[in-house]
Amino acid sequence: MTDPLIRWRAHAADAVLLDGFHALKHALRFGAEVPVAVATDREAALALAEHLAGDVRDALDALLTEVPGPVYDSLVPRPHPTGVAALAVRPSRAANLRTLARTPRTAPVVVLDDPRNLGNAGAVIRLAAGFGATGVVTTGTLDPWHPTVVRGGAGLHFATAVERLEAGELPAGPMFALDPEGEDIRGVTLPDDAVLAFGSERTGLSAELRARADHLLRLPMRPQVSSYNLATSVAMTLYHWSADPGAHGAP
Repeated sequence: MTDPLIRWRAHAADAVLLDGFHALKHALRFGAEVPVAVATDREAALALAEHLAGDVRDALDALLTEVPGPVYDSLVPRPHPTGVAALAVRPSRAANLRTLARTPRTAPVVVLDDPRNLGNAGAVIRLAAGFGATGVVTTGTLDPWHPTVVRGGAGLHFATAVERLEAGELPAGPMFALDPEGEDIRGVTLPDDAVLAFGSERTGLSAELRARADHLLRLPMRPQVSSYNLATSVAMTLYHWSADPGAHGAP
């Protein structure tokens, strides 16, 4: 067998870092190509799979190579408590763009307008995957495939289409943008082909997306409370979509 360090170095420049057992588990479940995976305690990782993810236990058995702790520490920016790391081939951008552009859709696309917090972006991707959203698009400078975002998303980037686009390149569909001045979301039915846009944590929606929006919506909020966390806002909106009798794409 090829030395795992040689395989790691051969793929590291272009691959997606799967940081921790759960990221690797989800990537495998959703068809990621994983050329190399390591663990500081192989038997412990396989025991965890037996307990939490029996469906990928055999795949992990074939993939995992045990490495000393210092070697593992040298491969990841922040060692994960599970002592597991892997590299995966990033999904084709062209394929993701086709998925995002395809109409009619059976589930919304989530747009994060110039997000700033890597952890929040990861949490949104995890939520979107859980709700079966078509994809998550970011505008601005944040890389949605940054290792910290992938860590926050627990590897669920492979369960939905995740890409960064310019505001003018966003998928077609009626845009519902969250804004404090909008209509109460509780009185609105969100269609399956909706584009759900959320502003940045600090500055809200950009003027460009606000102007493009077909509908402005607000979430219910107690007076004098400034805002919700970005991931919380996305969760509330996707739940509203999924719980509506008209949301035929609900999981």
